[in-house]
Amino acid sequence: MSIAVRSFAKINLGLKIGPARADGFHELQTIYQTLALHDVVCVDTQSGSGIEIRCNDPRVPLDESNTCYQAAERVLKIAKARAQVIVQIDKRLPVQGGLGAGSSNAVATMLGLERALETKIPAADKMRIAAEIGSDVPLFLIGGTVLGISHGEEVYPLQDLPRLHLVVVTPPIAVSTPKAFAQWDNLVAREAALTGAGAAGTINKFSQAVDAWLSESVFSQALSASEPASGVPAMGGDRAETPLLDLVRAGIENDFERVVFPEYPDLREVKRVLEREGARYASLSGSGSTLYGLFGSGEEAQAAAGRMCALGHAAVATTTLTREEYWKEVARR
Repeated sequence: MSIAVRSFAKINLGLKIGPARADGFHELQTIYQTLALHDVVCVDTQSGSGIEIRCNDPRVPLDESNTCYQAAERVLKIAKARAQVIVQIDKRLPVQGGLGAGSSNAVATMLGLERALETKIPAADKMRIAAEIGSDVPLFLIGGTVLGISHGEEVYPLQDLPRLHLVVVTPPIAVSTPKAFAQWDNLVAREAALTGAGAAGTINKFSQAVDAWLSESVFSQALSASEPASGVPAMGGDRAETPLLDLVRAGIENDFERVVFPEYPDLREVKRVLEREGARYASLSGSGSTLYGLFGSGEEAQAAAGRMCALGHAAVATTTLTREEYWKEVARR
């Protein structure tokens, strides 16, 4: 039985890095937001045993290191099922680009295999599996606007932002996340030697920014752009700009920019291009290399993406997905 599941992307609306922990992870705080951009993951079960991963992108590993393999292996164990599982990934999202594609693929595999086996995995087990596979994986079991803490795997659903229009750009640059974390640690150590302030201070500042953003005076204004009766956000006028301005006012930023941009100045330039093209807010997503810019309307985003493509940038216009839209699309057959 073959099941196709859409595997959506995410961006980080701000990311603050705290101190390294005893387990090797760093404390993080971020707001995840799912996007309409997606891969398609097809899960097929046959008689026999074993897990086979197939993909149209040669950069994707096909062995046990693949997140889809890890998800399938764990689902089979929990379901006490024996089957040959074939996972076909139709890769449309960038590989290691900061959009959470591999993490999203893992969740799509879980959901697809669950349906193919005609079984139901308890929600707590799925969340545990997701956290075991990777820090970004659990957010895709929630969708929409999601708060991520600890090392990103502890997730909480937030009230959805209204639909936002954005341009996503993925330069052909591979950014190593472990290297970026190491560079961040070196930066914090140098700054601490000069000022006595450590990484904990950045987490506290981000907490204050998030609190301000989610406060009654700021975040509720963004929510007023939604239409509760239909669940479909309003698209035009000053309301569409409110969450964009709130992001800027709250001071939500991605700490990785401080170490990634000096290492890869072309990424800093892409952010500047997004801003010159009219983005109200632009940022690196995760540790990169993908960047995004938020625009006031779909027309603005489409026009900016077109101009950037003409300049040689791999730019695409898209929208955010609310939680309701996310699950509607994931479940669509």
